[in-house]
Amino acid sequence: MPDGNVRYVQPYHVSMEGQEKVVLCRDAEDYDAMVKIICVCARRKNVIVIIYAVVSNHSHAAILAVYQKDADAFCEEIKRMYSMWFSRKYGRTGVMKKVDVKAMLLDSDWYTRNALAYVPRNALDNGCNVDEYPWSGYRAMFSGESPAGRTVASLSKEECRLVMHTGDRLIDVPWIVDDEDRLVPKSFCDYDYLEQVFEHEQAFFLKTIGGQNSAEMGHRLIDAPRNRLTDNEFLKIAEETSQRWFSSSVDQITTERKTRVIPYLARTVRTTVPQLSRVFGLPREVISRIIGRPKPISSGKV
Repeated sequence: MPDGNVRYVQPYHVSMEGQEKVVLCRDAEDYDAMVKIICVCARRKNVIVIIYAVVSNHSHAAILAVYQKDADAFCEEIKRMYSMWFSRKYGRTGVMKKVDVKAMLLDSDWYTRNALAYVPRNALDNGCNVDEYPWSGYRAMFSGESPAGRTVASLSKEECRLVMHTGDRLIDVPWIVDDEDRLVPKSFCDYDYLEQVFEHEQAFFLKTIGGQNSAEMGHRLIDAPRNRLTDNEFLKIAEETSQRWFSSSVDQITTERKTRVIPYLARTVRTTVPQLSRVFGLPREVISRIIGRPKPISSGKV
């Protein structure tokens, strides 16, 4: 981990959905700042970046984190830091208030593999080929080359502010910047993790990228965690999760197993206590206890 400790981690997909009326990254300087902010925030919040992609009004990353709270803290720190950048450069405040940054646990090999392929595929949103896009971690994967350039650790405090857009003392990082002072993805992305997921076969990685249904992946990774679903839509997701985890349908798993599925769905899908109660057949009070949401205090009025 960035703090030097060895911990058991889990993969998460992080998506930042931008403003419809505001372009968040307007020029190369903005794209460069966003990439470096992702990198700095990962160090601050003790998570590991696997791969990322930054486009005009949204960004994606796959990370490794110990807990959901660490992934969530990483999301909030990106939002805070880029808000400061945007405000200083363009003199506009509050632009990031409506920007939603969300971390979704990738709970299966299928989700992990497809999320890792979906992230660099977002280069297509900016009209670029995946392998030529400069604001993505794709180039770190299966490259077989050692990163070249000057080390961030060698930068003076003032150079660090100018190049990395932070006052953090980055004297212990392995990061490298190229001749244009852009971060070299291979110096901070965990490319080895991605390569293992694809069994160290680049052709497998490329085939997954090329064969994806982008609308389906967008729904599963971005829309579903944010949009309120109907009971039927939510039941379908609950059934898929139950089958992946326990090879059994929701109405057949034990209460103990339900207590494992319910918190996961409460975090990754926009749902409610009543909806969880209907789908899992448990009282609302029980659902509230499971997800740590206290029962509302009665006003005493009828």
